[in-house]
Amino acid sequence: MKNLKPIIAASVLGTTALNAQVNHELNVMNQLATPSHVSVMPVSQLLNAPGNEALRTFFFTPVKDKTVLKGKKIAVLAADGFEEIELTGPVWYFRELGAQVDIIAPKFNPAPARYGLSTPEMAKTHIMAIQYLQPVGWIKFDRTADQIKVSDYDAVFIPGGAWNPDNLRYDKDVIKFIQDFNKSGKLIAAICHAPVVLASADILKGRKLTGYWNIQIDLKNAGGIVSDQPVVVDANIITSRHPIDVADFSKAVESWLAKK
Repeated sequence: MKNLKPIIAASVLGTTALNAQVNHELNVMNQLATPSHVSVMPVSQLLNAPGNEALRTFFFTPVKDKTVLKGKKIAVLAADGFEEIELTGPVWYFRELGAQVDIIAPKFNPAPARYGLSTPEMAKTHIMAIQYLQPVGWIKFDRTADQIKVSDYDAVFIPGGAWNPDNLRYDKDVIKFIQDFNKSGKLIAAICHAPVVLASADILKGRKLTGYWNIQIDLKNAGGIVSDQPVVVDANIITSRHPIDVADFSKAVESWLAKK
């Protein structure tokens, strides 16, 4: 019994120290993490926003001639973080016009374990959509960038979303494909943040183009001649600025391909 009190005292001190450590870690975690309140851009909200009546009409007016792009093959280069409407909108329209549209993603390359990333199994076969800042869903891709060649397609289309182009521009297969596609003279179309991928491919020197407002300086630094217009066509390159330009962008791609 004489030895029991020291044992109990040591146990209490150990528990107190453990609780103090746990409280310290919780306090640190609370300072490292932030509340989840995210800005979003739902498709329905975008189409019904004041000033976007033409965009709404574009999507809700039935396509009359569904053979305009029949026989044309379009590759959509996209990765995690693509802006939903900037991919699904043009893809829907081009398919309505009769084109074959394939979604191409970089080959799956998991991050090192030390990065602490949690990646769902479906990331091996799907890419993640966002609405402005909010992840909203996944879309299955058809092929990976290391599996395609220039002769497979008549056009390449790159949607925006700030994360998506940043993922694409680091992929060597994507960049090589864009460079080779540009040499062929075939159509390269990019909207919103996507023109920075073209900058990484070093194909913008002396080219007229546009892009999302906060990347326009990057496009100028890459040698581009930048203007703030809904859509800019320069030879085989078509660019636009924002989801609100999806209709003009899609029609410009249609017009370019229909003439070939």
